[in-house]
Amino acid sequence: MNGLLDYVPGNSILHSLNPLSKLALSLVLCMSCFISDSHFFIAGVIALVFLMSAAAGIPERPARIVRSLSKLCCVLFIVQIFFVREGTVLLFLPPGILITDRGLLFSLLFVMRLIAATLPLALMLSVTRMSDISNVLTRNFGIPYKYTFALTTAIRFIPLFAQEAAAIMEAQTARGVEFDTKNFFKKTALILPLCVPLLISSVRRIEGLAVSAELRGFSLRGRKNGYKRYRFGALDAAAFILGALVIAGAVII
Repeated sequence: MNGLLDYVPGNSILHSLNPLSKLALSLVLCMSCFISDSHFFIAGVIALVFLMSAAAGIPERPARIVRSLSKLCCVLFIVQIFFVREGTVLLFLPPGILITDRGLLFSLLFVMRLIAATLPLALMLSVTRMSDISNVLTRNFGIPYKYTFALTTAIRFIPLFAQEAAAIMEAQTARGVEFDTKNFFKKTALILPLCVPLLISSVRRIEGLAVSAELRGFSLRGRKNGYKRYRFGALDAAAFILGALVIAGAVII
């Protein structure tokens, strides 16, 4: 997910929305995919996110996220096919494994839901500053700032940890470790030992961040200390109407 969750500056309609509206719209799009069992509706939600990304000036980001999730989706699709045994049998394998029409449909729905639930949140993070998210969660929802700060910091650290993991893998590859192998299980066994150096580096980074935050009066910040005010406008009303229509469509379809 390196670079896929970074904020992209811009002047699009999505960038100008209230952070609360963007958060609510992304959550509504995610929930609608779990309310509806229609493959066509979920495909429509995915297409809507692609259109919104194009309008925000980042049309390539949803495609990159789908490519990043492709391997996981393939594994989940295959596993779900073998576990769902209801429906008309389409293929019977000798060890007693059945592939049914309901299994295929359910597996496809499962994978589509995973993609459709990931894209709106990634889009919201791409067009919203982390400081705005933490301010909205603290001011509008009353969540203590230390919890919102921990959430946004964890999201910020995802690309940093990915870069550090890539650097460690390159260093190990230079020493003769076969990280470029195509064997999934062998590669997994090679990646697991990387958790130790990553854990050590993350602890060092978090310790430095904690000291820096305390020196800046982190413990004194509360709900009323946010300096920025967010106003609702016509575009925010349109976003809420769009969310209501999506939820209604999920219930009806």
